[in-house]
Amino acid sequence: MWFDSWYDLARIALVGTASYVTLIVLIRVSGKRTLTQLSAFDLVVTVSLGSVLATVLLTADVSFLEGVVALLLLLLLQVLMAWAVARSRTAQRVITAPPTLLLRDGRVDDEALRRARVSRGDLEQAVRQSGEGDLGQIAAVVLESSGSLSIITKSKIGDGSSMPKSW
Repeated sequence: MWFDSWYDLARIALVGTASYVTLIVLIRVSGKRTLTQLSAFDLVVTVSLGSVLATVLLTADVSFLEGVVALLLLLLLQVLMAWAVARSRTAQRVITAPPTLLLRDGRVDDEALRRARVSRGDLEQAVRQSGEGDLGQIAAVVLESSGSLSIITKSKIGDGSSMPKSW
């Protein structure tokens, strides 16, 4: 019905508090990069951390210490992957999707949209949200590794040194 026993409720409260505090400490120790979503791997780690926390809270078969080990493992893997990406172009190519140019000089690349599974409506919405109303004023729209869309206006393109290789 509403609950099985007071013991279960007390366990959830105690283990939940301990797990939450532990997760906050581990995230703080592992660095600022831990919860940024710069790649698909970062998203997987973030979702997995939440899943482990929920499992430890609600499953009596999983002990607090087992949960801590799982959290540590996920954070260690995330730190190792971030380290590898920062130091190896091969790791960067394998782990991180390259940015994709979806629009250049006001012209939409329909083939790039199709490959990236981004609709023209999504692209236009992102342009509007950036405060622009005219695609002709846009130098580039880039689908970033994180899945976000970067809008660069013609007045801010500069020398284009930060643009994807396809620029």
